[in-house]
Amino acid sequence: MADPIIIAVPKGRILAEAIPLLERAGIVPEAAFSDENSRALRFTTNNPGIDLIRVRAFDVATFVAHGAAQLGIVGSDVLAEFDYSELYAPVDLGIGHCRLSVAEPAAMAASDDPRGWSHVRVATKYPHVTEAHFARRGVSAECVKLNGAMELAPLLGLAPRIVDLVSSGRTLKENGLVEVEVICEVTSRLIVNRAAFKTRGEVVPLVEAFRRAVAQELAA
Repeated sequence: MADPIIIAVPKGRILAEAIPLLERAGIVPEAAFSDENSRALRFTTNNPGIDLIRVRAFDVATFVAHGAAQLGIVGSDVLAEFDYSELYAPVDLGIGHCRLSVAEPAAMAASDDPRGWSHVRVATKYPHVTEAHFARRGVSAECVKLNGAMELAPLLGLAPRIVDLVSSGRTLKENGLVEVEVICEVTSRLIVNRAAFKTRGEVVPLVEAFRRAVAQELAA
């Protein structure tokens, strides 16, 4: 019997939106999968040929690119940051809507004009996307790599600006920051390992199931 197809799904905010999408695609996880307090990392589904793993969003792309998982759900921000050639992203799932933005303290923004920047120092977990964005504008970007708590960087003098995901903007506001520039809009994508797409016969029907699930949601 062939090894199960493994689908990598991110922990955190996308998880709640991913579960109904999985179910519309005919994949019903075991109950523990939706329990954020569960310490388990691998889960069964109603299909004995499909297992799910729940990992950090940035790790989804790595698991799928290296073939440890055959499919995954991940934000377009992660795909842009890593740009793995081994990944194929055939379906925009229409979930996880947010944006990748530049933010700075409100007092600073009151007299700041991004069009006049020539050099910026930013804290971000997206150094490659950030540098590429500013390079296109002819701006030199010095990136301080952080993996979380981005909003603390301006407050504690680590960097005057940040580049981070923004959804409602509430976290920025509560930390005295405001958006001053949007780098890109972000949604979650279905990603597939290119080798698995060619060699595992179960993968193509799964991709089509996700495509139908998205179409059903749009039609509802």
